[in-house]
Amino acid sequence: MSGRDFLAMEDWSPEAVDALLRLALEVKAGKVRGGLERKVLAMMFLDPSLRTRTSFETAMFLHGGHAVVLEPGKGSWAIETELGVVMDGTGVEHIIEAARVLGRYADALAVRAFPKGNDWEQERADPIIHNFARYCEKPVINLESVRRHPCQGLADAMTLSEKFGGDTHGKKFVLQWAWHPKPLPTAVPASAAIAAAHLGMDIVVARPPGYDLDPEDHLAIRSLAEARGGSLTSSDDCEAAVNGADAVYVKSWGSLDHFGRPDQERALRDQHREWRMTEDLATATRDGRGIVMHCLPVRRNVEIDDAVLDGPNSVVIDQAENRLHAQRALLLELIGS
Repeated sequence: MSGRDFLAMEDWSPEAVDALLRLALEVKAGKVRGGLERKVLAMMFLDPSLRTRTSFETAMFLHGGHAVVLEPGKGSWAIETELGVVMDGTGVEHIIEAARVLGRYADALAVRAFPKGNDWEQERADPIIHNFARYCEKPVINLESVRRHPCQGLADAMTLSEKFGGDTHGKKFVLQWAWHPKPLPTAVPASAAIAAAHLGMDIVVARPPGYDLDPEDHLAIRSLAEARGGSLTSSDDCEAAVNGADAVYVKSWGSLDHFGRPDQERALRDQHREWRMTEDLATATRDGRGIVMHCLPVRRNVEIDDAVLDGPNSVVIDQAENRLHAQRALLLELIGS
């Protein structure tokens, strides 16, 4: 692997990611027991969670370890995340001390911190997760930050590999933008595309005009896809993109062109409410059997229709289950005995 932290899938070598995925399959098959006895994982959630928190707590328990959950402002001190700030506001505990102290108590630190929605040029540097990694002496795991959700990406890669029997090269993977009442972060769609790129898939990002991913993320996805035998293209025609797809990953994200300007972003987004996964679109996938993916939580009949979510194409629950197994493998690799 390239480093002790897990901040982004592409930070690790493809060989290291492949090894993690193999280990995740062994863990899921019940071939690995224990390995985290007397190990402690500290998790800091600056934003809400269901699957991430539950799956990591369960993973530590299943392998003999212990998880500590911290929610700043709800039982632990509110965290000041800016460096060099005069702390005369609401922040009580600075990120530097928090990272250093938790590094003395725990064997690894995991952090979730969403974008604040102000200035993309500042937020795209992902300062919170990188400063936790900078000041903590133990491995830091990204539970979703401004730019990446690598644990979701790892589970997505595992799910795709399982569904296609390990034969993912050349399969058509469509990242389909969907309308949502709010402008969501780009961390999940970027990480999902990186997962597909790692598997050598032919990726199509289907989105309305004005909804491109960050240029740096686009380059990272394309470079990895090409290195692994796949490709990356974009389309503003949802129906054409989904036609013949082997996998469709439905996800909403906000326009980075209007990041920090909610009224302008909403005016653009509301022009595209018809962008959602319907039964007709699912039928248009390869032989009508293309898998439909979503990281959850999902807005039913807004992002994906009931008929698709509850139908044979949907693998969203399998994805959610694989969060547990992929993270068990990750923890065993990072801090396992």
